[in-house]
Amino acid sequence: MFDQPFFVTYIIMGITVLVSYLCFNDRALFEKLKHSPYQESNNGEYYRLITAGFVHGSWIHLGVNMFVFYSFGRFTEAAISGYYTSFSEYAFAPAIAPLVYLALYLLTIVIANIPTLLKHKDNPHYGAIGASGAVSGATFCYILYLPWEKIYLYGIIGIYSIIAGVAFLFYSQYAAKKGGDNIDHTAHFYGAIAMPIMLIALRPGLIGHFIEMLTTNRPF
Repeated sequence: MFDQPFFVTYIIMGITVLVSYLCFNDRALFEKLKHSPYQESNNGEYYRLITAGFVHGSWIHLGVNMFVFYSFGRFTEAAISGYYTSFSEYAFAPAIAPLVYLALYLLTIVIANIPTLLKHKDNPHYGAIGASGAVSGATFCYILYLPWEKIYLYGIIGIYSIIAGVAFLFYSQYAAKKGGDNIDHTAHFYGAIAMPIMLIALRPGLIGHFIEMLTTNRPF
């Protein structure tokens, strides 16, 4: 469908930046698009489960999410599209690969928001925004393909991706239980596991690939 493998990633980034910018300057639009379990469950405004993933609270919030998505979303899209010969047996036909990737991204936004929908459906004061759930999902797809590649925190500290991923999941669970920081860590956790699980459901051979990479290519 598209000649280069990063097309959908760039389109998602562009829409996210545009919608976030509009919301920075229009509080009513921000309130209309944010994840609000109370409005969703009581008024049927379930569109918010998706639109919230394109809204951010500040330029820093937006910048961090888009930088991480740029770093890992392009890889995931390219792998799904068969751009890397090492993973070509798990790729999708060129005509549908971009649509598969887009569907995985959008579904991950929704799935990441469902736990807080169920938990806070009677709380009119709860709200959440941001692409972090889907961005986490794209990052964990990278880990699924390359568990022993290093992820560099702040561009300096190299950590094996599988170790960084496990630490991220434990921290997300801990921070979600602790609360008090106005960050939806639950969405981070469920987004991180949702996208790779859906990808494995579509390409079951990836689980064998992951186990092989994890056991035979370990650096120690």
